[in-house]
Amino acid sequence: MVDEKTARRGLALVFVTLLLDIIGFGIIMPVLPAFLQELTGVGVGEAAIEGGWLFFVYAAMQFLFAPLMGNLSDRFGRRPILLASVLTFAIDNVICALAWSYPMLFVGRVLAGISGASYSTAAAFIADVSNDDNRAKNFGLLGIAFGVGFIIGPVLGGFLGEFGPRVPFWGAAALAFVNFLVALFFLPETLARHNRRAFEWRRANPLGALKQMRKYKGIGWIGLVFFLMALGHMMYPAVWSFVSSYRYGWSERQIGFSLGVFGLGGALVMALVLPRVIPRLGEWRTAAIGLGFTAVAAFGYAAAWQGWMIYAVIVATCLEALADPPLRSLAAAKVPPDAQGELQGAMTSLFSITSIITPLLYTGIFAWFTGPSAPVTFAGAPYAVGGVFIGLALMVFLFKVERPAARKAAAVEAEQVN
Repeated sequence: MVDEKTARRGLALVFVTLLLDIIGFGIIMPVLPAFLQELTGVGVGEAAIEGGWLFFVYAAMQFLFAPLMGNLSDRFGRRPILLASVLTFAIDNVICALAWSYPMLFVGRVLAGISGASYSTAAAFIADVSNDDNRAKNFGLLGIAFGVGFIIGPVLGGFLGEFGPRVPFWGAAALAFVNFLVALFFLPETLARHNRRAFEWRRANPLGALKQMRKYKGIGWIGLVFFLMALGHMMYPAVWSFVSSYRYGWSERQIGFSLGVFGLGGALVMALVLPRVIPRLGEWRTAAIGLGFTAVAAFGYAAAWQGWMIYAVIVATCLEALADPPLRSLAAAKVPPDAQGELQGAMTSLFSITSIITPLLYTGIFAWFTGPSAPVTFAGAPYAVGGVFIGLALMVFLFKVERPAARKAAAVEAEQVN
């Protein structure tokens, strides 16, 4: 555990790093349909599938390399891995901005996936500077960064997209370079040398990292919940822009604005609701409430046949943002300091598996239910399928993930018996 002053500075800087990263990611989302149609000359349904392949290759690389990056951060510290990840993201966006053919986009996506992304290393960073009392609250910073990033990024991307579909990629690259410079000069190292461990190849591959997590009691069920939740939630980046363009006829600016409102709801919940709910209800109940609202939200978007309904669902179900931080906190509490990077790498691998599956799954569902051979036109079908997966995640959580209070009571009872 680092000193309080360094912890506060580190949390502030990792928040800024993630915020700039998410803004850079969100900038490009509103222009993807137009950009891919311009580059490939196909319609919106086919463009959705092309976009799915881009997400697929990114996720495949992340699945293969995220455990490696996590284990490297346990060996050499969080700072160098985070810096490398952010710089690679900048290079990826430059390549995409310059792309003169669809295959060239894959080069950028491969590089971005190999970097391991900054999210898992940032999560390990937060675990380093947290304790049992503030861990869930600190993990909430990840959600706030996502929420605020998705307020600014898509809105800015929708505005920049008016000047051409490549302009947002240049904006994302510029933000990533600024992000890198901020982290280079100000980001502290949080993993003490005595908490570092030797690098082991057997633990640095996806299967090895996942197997290693099995030795920590209860991690498997939390991992399954996280997997199912991500499997459902990944429908949003896969098809939100395409569904909005097809179903409501929204422009890039309107798509960006909707994503911004979505992000605003999540950010407000993380900043104002989560810190008050966790002390009163605890991590387990908070996660259960968040998962419940996440499932309801998915079915709500599926049923939203008019554009204004999207905003009604966002407002009614914004408490879905409560799910992720307590889940991560429950998992982090089960793992020692020298394995936090490995844990986050393993969780990123689980997330990456869903990212491999979902782009092709959800864009395929969208293309089928909006194509000429569909039995009925239903652009919201991807959201309905995602809702089923999230519902399963809630069931597993309620019946299989042990409450911390129950675990502590069992430990006290065992101590009394001895």
